[in-house]
Amino acid sequence: MTTHGFTLTAEGPFDFADSLRFVQDWPATSALPSDGRALRFAYCAESDWRPIGVTVTGAPGGVAVTTTRPAGPGIRGEVARILSLDVDGAGFAKLGETDPVLGDLQRLRPGLRPVCFWSPWEAACWAVIVQRSSMLIASRIKQRIAERYGALVEVDGQPCTAFPSPVSLLDAGGLGLPAQKEEWVRGLARAALDGLLTTEHLRSLAPEEALAELRALPGVGPFSAGLILIRGAGAPDAFPGDEPRLFAILREAYGLPEDVPPSAYRKLAGSWRPYRSWASFLFRATAYGVMDDRD
Repeated sequence: MTTHGFTLTAEGPFDFADSLRFVQDWPATSALPSDGRALRFAYCAESDWRPIGVTVTGAPGGVAVTTTRPAGPGIRGEVARILSLDVDGAGFAKLGETDPVLGDLQRLRPGLRPVCFWSPWEAACWAVIVQRSSMLIASRIKQRIAERYGALVEVDGQPCTAFPSPVSLLDAGGLGLPAQKEEWVRGLARAALDGLLTTEHLRSLAPEEALAELRALPGVGPFSAGLILIRGAGAPDAFPGDEPRLFAILREAYGLPEDVPPSAYRKLAGSWRPYRSWASFLFRATAYGVMDDRD
């Protein structure tokens, strides 16, 4: 099979090996084929909603990428977003100089950047599927939907299933979800086809405006909106307004009282600008395996 290659260069600290470890540990992606050296996946590209296979390996100063079909600027930008290589991270390390708690985490996992969903559309579907479920169960349901409605792509000789494009689920039924969730997924498919669930649109808005717009979509509450914007669109400077798990991690890390109001978390996160999303991700990523697997 013919493959096509390009490289992505990191501005600022970046550790691909740690990104790969996160992918292997996170229940939503832990089933991906991995040999410990490469990230392999298939997805429907936002630029044309056609399936594509991707292999990412570490390279000096960044990563080397091969794809199963030609990758124009749109797809290159999507892969960069997935690994948060579309953002200059040089200033992130400096935040740890003024915030010793964050600085300790940065020294523990230097170069770890947010690893995003393959698209905001896929993040939105995950947000619906995982509601009132565990990530392990949700990942199995998502995989079954991909096997039934998605495309099978051979990546380095290994079969990888791409989650379906929005048009494939626009009128789909029998997803293995409660009726209300299936209706929400179809509503999200319409929003994606209307351009509301794209990286370009969401990152063209101020974070607060994007979160408000996302909360207006079917099945999307405050937590889901933050997930879609931060881990779907890859917005580097947003802070979720309602994320109990993150709040619990921050209370423990900073010694905050149990009854601290939400405004206190927002004030704390204000010192992380313009990398509020990155700092939040680092706290959550470091806590995996310590707390339960929900949300």
